[in-house]
Amino acid sequence: MTVVDVDLGDARHAAALVELLDHYAQDPMGGGVPLRPEVRATLVDALKQVPHFHGALAFDGENAVGLIHCFAGFSTFAARPLLNIHDIAVHRAWRGRGIGQALLAWAEQRANALGCCKLTLEVLSNNRPAMATYERAGFAPYVLDPAAGQALFLQKML
Repeated sequence: MTVVDVDLGDARHAAALVELLDHYAQDPMGGGVPLRPEVRATLVDALKQVPHFHGALAFDGENAVGLIHCFAGFSTFAARPLLNIHDIAVHRAWRGRGIGQALLAWAEQRANALGCCKLTLEVLSNNRPAMATYERAGFAPYVLDPAAGQALFLQKML
């Protein structure tokens, strides 16, 4: 198994990215709904326009079996960049083989190369396998002061 930087200009990488993301979207932990056709058609070109996108694909031989999508952000408290892991997915047929750990290690190396102060991600509270993977990689709930509790991820759809 190898992890490589995604090349959005490579048709094979682009197709693998869309297929793996669609596979993830159809999983209950990804929402259980396939990507809309317009998203499948425009995703790669849209990502090409995002200068702070960082992504990788995991391959088992010729098979793309996992992906990670990250976006650079900024920590005002540290006055340094951070890297947010927005998507991480391993094809269900290849789960349990260390691919998630390899993708997280790739993200950590990229964050270090960018001079980031931290990696961030969000996860569904009932996604126990993902939580265990993240904990093994050193992730922990975001807490500034234990008395204030853990940070929550919220959204407002537009």
